[in-house]
Amino acid sequence: MKEKKYFVTGIGTEIGKTVCSSVLVQALGADYWKPVQSGDLHFTDSDKIKAWTDCPCIHPEGFRLNTPASPHYSAEVDGVNISLDDFALPATENTLIVEGAGGLLVPLNDEDTILDLMKSLAIPCILISSNYLGSINHTLLSIEMLKSQGIEIAAVIFSGKENPVTESIIKKMAGLEDGIFHHIPPLESIDKENIRKAAQGLTFAG
Repeated sequence: MKEKKYFVTGIGTEIGKTVCSSVLVQALGADYWKPVQSGDLHFTDSDKIKAWTDCPCIHPEGFRLNTPASPHYSAEVDGVNISLDDFALPATENTLIVEGAGGLLVPLNDEDTILDLMKSLAIPCILISSNYLGSINHTLLSIEMLKSQGIEIAAVIFSGKENPVTESIIKKMAGLEDGIFHHIPPLESIDKENIRKAAQGLTFAG
């Protein structure tokens, strides 16, 4: 059976993509790849995956940019040009988790966004949502954008504290099968032990 590959994206930034990616890597025994790392080079998302999981293979980032900002600006500061042609899925026979940067329309350059990268890589996505004021709008907009671009949504994961009212209306209005929705609860602390516990409780099986 062909191993599965997923692109993890979010409804915005700082909503738990890397923690959720860690849980997915642990639960699926998957490899990990971060196409673009903008800033935080002292402790990158790849470093976090290494520290928090038993990931069998962390593939080198496509770009390592110094400035913690949108990739298009970080690349400009570093004197780097990002093109969709620069990206290709790493060779692996294992399941692969690919983690994006920010939300769908974060620019990579003056023309292309994370969404364009997702279309180029042509793999299903896992959308990370988090309950905050405005998250219903952001989640439904992201789902509609993915559907309009023909990108398969393998899962929608609510990250953090549950909000049944918010999650219920998203499920009703999203036009997706109920089994697509999952939840990763808040962790007491972000470390390997708690990532393992969360992975054991995750219902998404790939």
